[in-house]
Amino acid sequence: MRALVTGGAGFIGSHLAEVLLARESEVTVLDDLSTGRRDNMLHLQHHPAFRFVQGSMLDIERVGEVMARCDEVYHLGAAVGVRLIFDHPVRTIETNVTGTEVILEAALRHGPRVFIASSSEVYGKDLPGYGAFRETDDIILGTSIRWCYASSKALGEYLARAYFQEKGLPVVIGRYFNTVGPRQTGAYGMVVPRLVHQVLTGRPLTIYGDGEQLRTFTWVGDAVRATIQLMETPAAVGEVFNIGSAEAITINDLARRILRLTGSHSSIVHVPYEEVFGPGFEDARSRVPDISRLRQTIGYRPTLTLDEILERVIASTRQTMSGSAYADPEERRG
Repeated sequence: MRALVTGGAGFIGSHLAEVLLARESEVTVLDDLSTGRRDNMLHLQHHPAFRFVQGSMLDIERVGEVMARCDEVYHLGAAVGVRLIFDHPVRTIETNVTGTEVILEAALRHGPRVFIASSSEVYGKDLPGYGAFRETDDIILGTSIRWCYASSKALGEYLARAYFQEKGLPVVIGRYFNTVGPRQTGAYGMVVPRLVHQVLTGRPLTIYGDGEQLRTFTWVGDAVRATIQLMETPAAVGEVFNIGSAEAITINDLARRILRLTGSHSSIVHVPYEEVFGPGFEDARSRVPDISRLRQTIGYRPTLTLDEILERVIASTRQTMSGSAYADPEERRG
């Protein structure tokens, strides 16, 4: 099998490329390195079945060249991270909408099936007492520019579904819920690597807002496994799937759990959203998926508890910090 992974130098994309190679696929990664990192692919670069192409998914000619030699496409390339999205909304919309259109059009010409990586953000605002999000739920978005990412990912989903319905392109859509693991950086606002880095450097743990936001966290290995299995499942074509965990926790409790697992006595500091993102920022109070459709389709069950996930992230971060080339992920923003 020959696979193309857009955004393959990123966090999830590099793990996906690694697993595909282990399954004896030929893997081409297309990434412009705007948020992805070469370091994420260092252990892959000498693999005989691995090929890295630096380029933009907005480059129609380049996308066509790499697509022509592939049987399947995993489209993970996107503008990601709450901070990046809020700071650069134009780039977010252009990358996520136009990039997805370029990928779908090239796939239509060359014939591979396509996985579209979407996000729990498409659910938008949550209503009090709403419960776990199902794939069939309506989408409620606000007027804040903060929702441009959710809007762009939702439009990407509609585009993919339209290409399937009208043109017969085989597509599968997966909505990732807070995927975490090694190689994830806190540079763009991801909460777990940011809190873990803070605690391991003896700094206070900063929580945005009141910390009562409810979230779930998915082990990257489980997310990658679900992604590949969905692409191998005929019944998944044309459908949308939540990819996540049902083990919910508030951000306050997440911080306390990280303190317990590291034995740290760092303090916890709450920072108002406007001090971090400026005025007009809105956050969802709850992001918990209903994963029954995923379970029924591929037999999915998370393999790690949240404590086990955090223990692995903590160990990986410690190992990375011990290397001479390590830099603070928040300082790398420049």
